[in-house]
Amino acid sequence: PIILLHGLFGSADNWGIIAKQLSQHYQVISVDLRNHGRSPHHDSQTYAEMADDLFAFSGEHKINRFHLLGHSLGGKVAMQFAATYPERLKKLIVVDMAMRAYPDEHSHLIDAMLNTDLSTAKSRSDVDKILQVSIPNTMVRQFLLMNLVKEDTGLQWRIHLPAIKANYPVLLQALTPTTKYHQPSLFIHGERSDYIAETDIEDIKARFTQAEFTSLPTGHWVHAEQPDAFYNVISNFLRS
Repeated sequence: PIILLHGLFGSADNWGIIAKQLSQHYQVISVDLRNHGRSPHHDSQTYAEMADDLFAFSGEHKINRFHLLGHSLGGKVAMQFAATYPERLKKLIVVDMAMRAYPDEHSHLIDAMLNTDLSTAKSRSDVDKILQVSIPNTMVRQFLLMNLVKEDTGLQWRIHLPAIKANYPVLLQALTPTTKYHQPSLFIHGERSDYIAETDIEDIKARFTQAEFTSLPTGHWVHAEQPDAFYNVISNFLRS
């Protein structure tokens, strides 16, 4: 089996094309991290807790060993899981994420969604128009709007925005694993992305002793921008 972990504001649905390609050869399980997608909402959201969530999920479904692939926030969760529960993993793939602390680049998006009065909106396009003022980037808005669902009471955000806002400073912090991970791992980064620097690679090598590195001509959304090339890279790694 291979378990897929999405990034911040994402959901299992983000892996559509890749999940379909992988399903030709693997049992593919795309999960929603806590406070995202269809997963339960919690007041607290740390990397240790999300790794424990995944451990509990794998135990509940009797998945004793698996490959793990995570992008961005999901990549950090994957690294935390590898450091905490290495016996559960066969191979690890991390997409465009390092272990270090990152600057705040998302608080304005969280605030924009929280400040949107959904009671006045009747459709996703209505919400899109409201968000245009604070989020001019169309692609970013379209990605965030994937979290909008229609309930009996009207439109609602599916993600638990208050908890994400409260825990966002924790999510920005660096991972500080106390153990090394000695199984095969692949770190993929986008050549136009600034999420991984040369110093990050050295830090990763120090903790992930069998780490391999590769890059693709993309920004941060590697698997969405170059799905075929991305699939070929991860497929070759999993088969090697």
